Amino acid sequence: MGNPPKITAVCLDIDDTLVDFTSAARSALFTLIGRDDMWPAWQHTTDEYVARAVAGELDQRTMRLQRTKAFLTDMGVLLDDETVEVLEDRRQIEMSSGWQLFADALPCLDWMRAAGLKLAAVTNASGSAQRDKLAVLGLTRFFDAVVIAGEVGVAKPEPAIFHTACQELQVKPASAVHVGDRLDLDAIGARDAGLHAIWLNREDEQVDGGALDDVQVITDLTELPSLLVSEYVTPTATVPQPR
Repeated sequence: MGNPPKITAVCLDIDDTLVDFTSAARSALFTLIGRDDMWPAWQHTTDEYVARAVAGELDQRTMRLQRTKAFLTDMGVLLDDETVEVLEDRRQIEMSSGWQLFADALPCLDWMRAAGLKLAAVTNASGSAQRDKLAVLGLTRFFDAVVIAGEVGVAKPEPAIFHTACQELQVKPASAVHVGDRLDLDAIGARDAGLHAIWLNREDEQVDGGALDDVQVITDLTELPSLLVSEYVTPTATVPQPR
């Protein structure tokens, strides 16, 4: 068995990794349409329009309005642009008021900073709203870099977004770990980009074992400090782990 790899940086996804985004977004969607069964369709439409924003085809505001109008149209609800704008603004207010950190987020971030690790937020969001979210929730102070797909023009799982984060942290990919809740976008994307990959499987999702090659798995962030200490060499390994 070889020596454990040395890491100096950790990249983290934001939504559904540090922030309970899905709960807030589903509640906001219910406010918009009065039902909860359309969440998969909303996600599909959102992914389509966010990809267009990341590609530079739409600005963030236009993306949101066109996404919401397209979603409602697919439901058979035909509304003029002014009405869609009112509804989308109401949905956005409802969602942002519901943002909450997972209980394990701050203790883990505190530990990693105390351990001397550089930190980057790496997110597939489409614009400045993600920076606002970090600020509102008190997360900005933890990060040496914030890499947003809508600002750099490329999204996870593309290697370029992970490499951008490493460049901003001034570390090599092999000296960085990426942690996120999506196996496909976060863990496999990071692994294929040359980073060490950790999948945050909060829902204890069962997957084919082959998909987890060279991927570490945790079920919440309380497990991350002990994993970093046991599997890697960190700048300071003597920091007491959060309880």
